[in-house]
Amino acid sequence: MKAALNADIDRLLEQVAQAINNAKLGRIINDSEEPVRDANAEFRQRLYQKALDLLQNKQLQEDFSPSEKRTEPDLAK
Repeated sequence: MKAALNADIDRLLEQVAQAINNAKLGRIINDSEEPVRDANAEFRQRLYQKALDLLQNKQLQEDFSPSEKRTEPDLAK
């Protein structure tokens, strides 16, 4: 997950820093609160989507990967 979200985490941090840097002096919380909340909401959506994608990919790999227990089909039948 960490590797899959690395770019998204960097983007979130950049958005938070930008929101704080763009805030007027004495209004940091008032000016940055909404942009930071929006950035967190975007990140949360990407986090959940990537987590679901990774889970789905894992399940697909398990469903279709060769199994050590698999036996060769009996051609005589």
